[in-house]
Amino acid sequence: MRHMRFPDRCGPRWRRGPQPWTADERFRRQYQTRVRFFRRLAVVAAFMMFCAVAGVVAMAWLAVRITGIGAVSPSLLPLALLAVLFLGGIAVLAVAGRTVRRVVTPLGAVMDAAERVSGGDYGVRVAERGAPPIRALARAFNAMTARLGDHDRQRRELMADVAHELRTPLTVMQGTLEGMLDGVYPLDERHLAEALEQTRVLSRLVDDLRTLALSESGALKLEKEMTDVGSLARDVVRAFSPDAGARRITLDVDASDLPPLDVDPLRIREVLTNLVSNALRHTAPGGAVGVRVEAAPGGGVSVAVRDNGSGMTPEDLARAFDRFHKGPESRGSGLGLSIARGLVVAHGGEIHASSEPGRGTTMTVTLPRDREG
Repeated sequence: MRHMRFPDRCGPRWRRGPQPWTADERFRRQYQTRVRFFRRLAVVAAFMMFCAVAGVVAMAWLAVRITGIGAVSPSLLPLALLAVLFLGGIAVLAVAGRTVRRVVTPLGAVMDAAERVSGGDYGVRVAERGAPPIRALARAFNAMTARLGDHDRQRRELMADVAHELRTPLTVMQGTLEGMLDGVYPLDERHLAEALEQTRVLSRLVDDLRTLALSESGALKLEKEMTDVGSLARDVVRAFSPDAGARRITLDVDASDLPPLDVDPLRIREVLTNLVSNALRHTAPGGAVGVRVEAAPGGGVSVAVRDNGSGMTPEDLARAFDRFHKGPESRGSGLGLSIARGLVVAHGGEIHASSEPGRGTTMTVTLPRDREG
C-alpha cells in the first residue's frame, strides 16, 4: 500500500505559510526546555546544599566521638544525629527553594521577554531585580532591546524616506515620457532633457545612499594621502564663486598655511562641497558665506563654514544630521549633512552645528592629525 506524502505546508490553498498550531507547538517545546533547565538547576542547588549539611553533621559526629561526649549516652547519639540531619535537610530545601526562586523568577522574565523580542516586540523591558549578576543581565537586556528598537525604527523611516525621494523624479520622468508617447508633449530636445535630468537626480540619490550606507557601516574605503586641507577649501570656494556671484552672495575663504593631513582628498572635498552648497542654499541674496581653515587643538585642522542666512530652529538643529531631514525651506534631498557627518567620522573627526533662527548657521569640522604622522 502506498502511503501519501503530505506537504510541509498543508491546509487550504487560501492559507499560506505556517499553520496556526505551529506557534503553539513551538511554545510548548520552549516551555518544556525551560522547565527542564530550571528543574536541573534546583536539583543541583539542593544537592550541593545537602552535601554541605551532611558534611557539617559528619564533622560534628567525629568531634563527638573524639571528645568522648558520646560515652555519656550512646543510645541517644544516633537519634540526635538523625534529628540534626532531618532538620538540616528541611533547612536545605527551604534555603535552596528560596535561592532558586530568586534566580529562576528573573531569568524566567528575561526568557519570556526574549521570546517577545524574537517576535518583533522591541518595546518589552524586564525589571532589574535579583542578585547583582541577574540585575546586570536585565540591564544589558533592556539596553539591547532599546538599541534594537531604535535600529528598527530607523530602518522603517529610511525605507519610507527612500520611497518618498524616489517617487518624485520617477513620477516626473514617467509623466514626461508618457506625454511624449501620447502626443501631449512634442518629442523635442527640451522634454528629452527634462527626462534625462530626472535620471541624473535618481543617479545622484543612489550614489548618496550608497556613500551614506558605506560610511555608517564602517565599510567605506578611504584613499588617504597627504593633503593640504586649506587648498581643498580654496578650490571648493572657487568652484562655487560663479553661483554665489549670480545670487549676489559674498563667498570668501580664509585658509591658513597648515601642515598637510593624511586624509582622502576626494571625500574631504565632498564634505566641504556639501557644507558650502548647504550654506548657499539657505542664504538670501545679499548675504555672506565664509569658510575658515585653521589649526585645531591637538595638531589637527578645523574647518568652519558660516553663513548669515535663515538659521535653524532648535528642533531642526537637533535633527540637522538625520537622514532625509529637511527644514521648511530646504530644497535638497536631505542627505548632504548626513553624508558629511559619515565621511568626517570615517576619518576619525567630528562635525558640529550651531545656529540661531534669523542669524545664520555655523558648521565646524575637526579633522585629527594622523597618530603615525
